[in-house]
Amino acid sequence: MATEDVDPRFADLDAWSLASAMEAMWEGQLAAAAAVGRALPAITAATSAANEALGDHGRLIYVGAGTSGRVAVQDGAELTPTFAWPQERLHFIVAGGESAFVASAEGAEDDVANAVKQIDAARLCPNDVVIAVAASGTTPFTVAALQQAGTYGAVTIGVANNPATVLLTSAKFPVLVETGRELIAGSTRMKAGTAQKIVLNLISTGIMLRLGCVYRGMMVNMQTTNAKLKRRAEVMVARIAGCGQEQAACALERTEGDIKMAALVVLGYDKAEAERILARHKGNLRRVFADLT
Repeated sequence: MATEDVDPRFADLDAWSLASAMEAMWEGQLAAAAAVGRALPAITAATSAANEALGDHGRLIYVGAGTSGRVAVQDGAELTPTFAWPQERLHFIVAGGESAFVASAEGAEDDVANAVKQIDAARLCPNDVVIAVAASGTTPFTVAALQQAGTYGAVTIGVANNPATVLLTSAKFPVLVETGRELIAGSTRMKAGTAQKIVLNLISTGIMLRLGCVYRGMMVNMQTTNAKLKRRAEVMVARIAGCGQEQAACALERTEGDIKMAALVVLGYDKAEAERILARHKGNLRRVFADLT
């Protein structure tokens, strides 16, 4: 596998000057980002299928082991604060369990039985979307979890950095990002990990775009959980409703920090009416304003 091969160009990387080594590693990161571009059609297809499946009840389930598992957890963990994605619709299946989020549990990646057990315990359905990530594309835990998820009819997305691997052939929506050899052979926390993070960013953000969690480039589903975010919410409401920040702050207070509802309140709707309008359009502000216009 390319991700495990030694690249002759960097065989003496440890003997280079630090400046030269840093430049080479930076170039590797750029190459990883460029590799994602070639996978955009597959990423788009996977995102579209995920959006169609999720509906009002489907869950996003991230699967991985080692570095790939931690990259997956990082992406999923951001969805609730950024887009108010419900915690009950987010699930992580990681080799080694929750302790592996912050500490290495590399031996757990071979535990196929545990992967199957975790998938069965999750009680999957066809509305669920399983995103499985493995740089090698052959990690036993990740492959077994994805294959078992497929038996429940879930949408399965496989993200790997080596071609023609079992994770990709087992996924309904395979995403190959060929990052090639690492500067340090097998250190997939570098090029492969960077590419994986970009792919997951694209998929999860693309889903949220289609679900109406973004309006005019603003994350209008954001949770206002601290002073900085409250100020950001006030700016959003002011921009959307064309009002001053003080009026926006008052509206946010009346709507318990709900940005979309607060914008409608500023525009003259009472809270109950704003709530009904948003419910009718499944929370999509663009559709709301198109209808009101």
